[in-house]
Order: sequence, then C-alpha cells, then structure tokens
Amino acid sequence: MDELRIGVVGSEDNFDKSQAKEMILEAFDKLALQHPTRTIIIVSGLTNCGVPALAYGEAVKRNWKTVGIACSREKEHDCFPVDERIIEGEEWGDESSTFLDNIDVLVRIGGGKQSREETSGAKARGKQVMEGDFQ
Repeated sequence: MDELRIGVVGSEDNFDKSQAKEMILEAFDKLALQHPTRTIIIVSGLTNCGVPALAYGEAVKRNWKTVGIACSREKEHDCFPVDERIIEGEEWGDESSTFLDNIDVLVRIGGGKQSREETSGAKARGKQVMEGDFQ
C-alpha cells in the first residue's frame, strides 16, 4: 500500500481556530490532489487540543488513518483516540526525531519552539513542508 504520511504541528492554545481550520483544509485538499492514489495518514502529537486536534478531526471526516507520536507525558493530557500511538522518551521534544522519521510531508500552522524546530528538521531531511502563520 502506497501511503502519504502527513505530519501536522502547530499552535496548542490562543490561536484563531477558524483560520487554522481553513489552513488545514487547504493543505489537506492540496496534498490529496497531488497524491490521488495514495492512502493518506495524519501524524501529529497525540494530544486532543489545538491544531493537532483540528487536524485529527478533519482526518476522521475524510476517513484517513491517524497516528499520534508523543513522549510519556502524554498521560497528563487529553489524547485524541488515534488509530496508532507511538510513545518515545520522557520529555516533550524527545519524540521529534521519531515523528520526523514517520512523515513524508510536514504541515505547520502557527506553533512555538518545538513546531519550528521540527519544521527545520523536516526541511533538513528534504521533506516537503507547507507552513502557515496567523494574520
């Protein structure tokens, strides 16, 4: 099975949800058009908040599989009921390398230090990156 694994990173709180949803729809629609024969999987940080939650919700609507990659501190958070969970390390950021190894494309919508570090990592690995920041 030919898969396209789309990693999604971004803001967790204090952001424009409607603008974020619009950016997610635009990125997902574009990637689905670019890869019409591939099975799409959305990979994000497991938590059920912010941009990851919006991305997972849209994936479910499209009948796409979901994967959550996080550190063991995920237990402190409300987690999205993903199809597959990967737990790596003890602290946030420990999972970044595993996350980057598990994606083909990265979509960043807003976000802080870790989102930007993962975006730089994706670019360094030659992965397609789509970025959006809030107005």
